[in-house]
Amino acid sequence: MRWWPRSIRWQMLAGLLLLEVLSIGLFAALLAQQQNRRTNQRAQSWLKYESTALANQTAEALEQQRPSWVDLAVRTIVDSPIVESAKIVSPVGDVLFVRSVKQEPAGLSAAERAQIPLVQRGESRIFKTAAGGREAVRPIYTGSELRGYAFVSFDRSAARQQLDSLLGDTAIFGIIWVAASALLVLLMWRAIARPLALLHHGATALMTSPEDRSRFPLPIPVHNEIGDLIETFNRMVASLAEQRAGLNDTLSLLDSMLANAPIGLAFVDRNVRFVRVNRVFGDLTGAAVSRHLGRTLPDLLPPAVAREIEGTVHRVFSSEEPVRNLELSGEGGKPRRPWTWLISAYPVRTTPNQVRWVGIIALDASDRKRSEEALRRSEKLAVTGRLAASIAHEINNPLEAITNLLFLLRNSIDLPEAAQQYVAMAEDEVRRISEITQQTLRFYRQPTQPARATLAELLDSVLNLYQSHIHALDLHVERDYDAGLTLFCFAGEIRQVFANLVGNSIDASSNGGRLVVRAQRSRDWKNPAQAGIRFAIADTGAGMEPDVRERIFEAFFTTKEATGTGLGLWVSHEIILKHHGVVRVRSRTAVSPPASAQKCSGTVIGVFIPDNPGLATTEAQTASARA
Repeated sequence: MRWWPRSIRWQMLAGLLLLEVLSIGLFAALLAQQQNRRTNQRAQSWLKYESTALANQTAEALEQQRPSWVDLAVRTIVDSPIVESAKIVSPVGDVLFVRSVKQEPAGLSAAERAQIPLVQRGESRIFKTAAGGREAVRPIYTGSELRGYAFVSFDRSAARQQLDSLLGDTAIFGIIWVAASALLVLLMWRAIARPLALLHHGATALMTSPEDRSRFPLPIPVHNEIGDLIETFNRMVASLAEQRAGLNDTLSLLDSMLANAPIGLAFVDRNVRFVRVNRVFGDLTGAAVSRHLGRTLPDLLPPAVAREIEGTVHRVFSSEEPVRNLELSGEGGKPRRPWTWLISAYPVRTTPNQVRWVGIIALDASDRKRSEEALRRSEKLAVTGRLAASIAHEINNPLEAITNLLFLLRNSIDLPEAAQQYVAMAEDEVRRISEITQQTLRFYRQPTQPARATLAELLDSVLNLYQSHIHALDLHVERDYDAGLTLFCFAGEIRQVFANLVGNSIDASSNGGRLVVRAQRSRDWKNPAQAGIRFAIADTGAGMEPDVRERIFEAFFTTKEATGTGLGLWVSHEIILKHHGVVRVRSRTAVSPPASAQKCSGTVIGVFIPDNPGLATTEAQTASARA
């Protein structure tokens, strides 16, 4: 709290003053409540008494037929300091006599008229007026005849003056009490300030000149908790001096090694608490170097990893032998992805017979592990592609024979109409199998020279390849491209780019989503003079977070850990750069800003490929330069 003072003296003073102000305020509120309750009780008693007296006097005056006595009785009642007004009204509510301290309407108010039917003979009825005051009414009888009603209202000004006087006295008492308490706090502070100032100067001297011990141990001027604190501080300073004497040489070596080591280094004591770490180790744990000191492994690492490293550290302390190449795996980071560390631990001796610390060497082998796994998957994919191409090639021969046999069967024999239909269906299915094998061969057999390719055929072949996945997810595919649109390119490589982009869009989509594939003639976003083809692959899938979107074209980066290699989009990006193209990505998750009423999600990948007939010459020059 910025408004709260930082000094202990002013904190004590502010706290005491706040407590006293609250207590005085509470006391004043209770006092006012009690006074109001007593005032209300007295007001009811007074009103009953005054209304009874006025009704009796009026009845006596009416019996003796002396109206002047009624007016005298009303005046006498109003002269009382607690009565604000008095009225005598007829049985039908007409005002006959009225006297008031302040100006009032001549007639009865609605609240007063409402009380007339409710009042009983021989009783005074107390009620609240519209202004919040209290008033009493009593019927006037002479014998058994109702002659009218006597109204008497309570004067609240006297009670209010009494309450104001009482609260004023309370405020004066509170001011005197607060001033006396503040003076007491200031006097007590003098006995506390001296030892605290001594302790403060000692701590400042220790921070500014750690090697200077001329001011220690500090004197202990008091024998209370502050004195115990000073004594503990003296013991801490002595302990620090002892530790510093043994650590200077070791720290000099560690400083140079920690500053220049390209691997993670950390040192822990027998309680497995960090005493030193370097920046690389801090990057591995995801915490600043300063946060490690004095903390244990479970405070900074996942429980399973912390237990493994703790067991290794204890084993090194007990056996005094190093442990090398302990492989640990887990998940973490953003986005969450597997990681692998190689941990080695070795004893650090300050004397020949004493192991004081254990050094931990941590090497992040995550990229190497992912690279090896991606290479294995890539090799499997390559083998699978070659096998699929071989199978497709071998299938073509029997397919041709089956096609010829079906043709002969349909034309050489006079078959029934039903059989003719079956033969036609068989020819359609064989033709579909032939198309599938041709698509497989086209994906594997890539041309070595660029040529002008029909983009509609490339896009249709890719969408046909994923047709089963599209049907399984019930995706609505929108194709927006001309059948005669052509581009000078490496057709197989461009087909591979489309296959990767469309495959990723399908993987990110949910049931009933949309997939838009668009191609049109356009110009480069950065160079309007360069003509070419602009492609767009859009989906209504889950979208990508910004940190994922920035890394999708990195090699071996993938969010599909179980099935992805992390190479598809990287290869696609390299192919686009090879064609001197550019790519742009826009994506939004369901909760990404800006917030909208329809919080839709999805990804749009735009690719521009120049229509460059000189691509073959450019590639030849690049290959010669590399050679």
